[in-house]
Amino acid sequence: MTVKIHYQENVDSQLIRGRKVAVIGYGSQGHAHSLNLADSGVEVAVGLRPSSPSVNAAREAGLDVRTPAEAAEWADLVMMLVPDQHMSDVYRDDVAPHLQPGDALFFAHGFNIHFGEIEPPDGVDVAMVAPKGPGHLVRRTYEEGSGVPALVAVDKDASGSAMDLAISYADAIGATRAGVLETTFREETETDLFGEQVILCGGVSELVKASFETLVDAGYAPESAYFECLHELKLIVDLLYEGGLGWMRHSVSDTAEYGDFTRGPRIVTDETRAEMRRILAEVQSGQFASEWLAEHRSGATNLAEYRAQDAQHPIEEVGGRLRSLMPFMNPKSPPGESK
Repeated sequence: MTVKIHYQENVDSQLIRGRKVAVIGYGSQGHAHSLNLADSGVEVAVGLRPSSPSVNAAREAGLDVRTPAEAAEWADLVMMLVPDQHMSDVYRDDVAPHLQPGDALFFAHGFNIHFGEIEPPDGVDVAMVAPKGPGHLVRRTYEEGSGVPALVAVDKDASGSAMDLAISYADAIGATRAGVLETTFREETETDLFGEQVILCGGVSELVKASFETLVDAGYAPESAYFECLHELKLIVDLLYEGGLGWMRHSVSDTAEYGDFTRGPRIVTDETRAEMRRILAEVQSGQFASEWLAEHRSGATNLAEYRAQDAQHPIEEVGGRLRSLMPFMNPKSPPGESK
């Protein structure tokens, strides 16, 4: 099966300019979508609670800020860019009452549609435009004249042109400059959750901590362990990003490449692969989604405990201290922590 990829030259950029777009949320993706759409000549309103700390930032950026309900009532295309665990409540209370036949409801992640947390009415286009990168890159690359690739999908095609509208929206946020790939809500949701858990967040975090602990427990300096197991990871990831596994292996030493081929399979074993398949099955069945939503609805106490525990890991203390000595990195800290 060949994946369809769309670029600027085969997009009707006027479709989205004929819509009034409400962007619900002004976080990482929300601010990027809103500003890029506005700069592309699209009429935009940002939907935020009056108490939201983002209200002033959105207004200072020159955007029209309304409550979520006011924005949804005004718009004929609503883009939902609030966190997964809050989205169904915002949709039920503020968006659903104002959807009319002919409107469009857009998402940047398929979670709530795929797992049935949101069930849009008949007569409304339901589509997804999911940039494959964080919001600050969506915004920065747009301003630089390039863009971040995106996935597009249609769940309900009430108008008969939902895909064209989604691609036009993607064009307005700069994604067609890099390529827009057609997919499905199911594929985007399940691959996204699997990737986050198995490699991008969960797998990498555990591998970094375990390798750091192994070196420190063996008597090596924590600073050396930090540089080897965390700091240098960016250099390798950059090589992978630029040219895949082959380019990375070409760029490192022969010693490193031989160690890659001969020792890597001893880390990612058949048992590891079996666990990956179990995690994928939990995603596919909806077990993870149910677990996460139950965690949120019970106050997210386990998540708070996980955050507190990992904040105390020695690699965080060592890394924070070393990064503070490298101001050229513009080091970052989670909210509530000092650099």
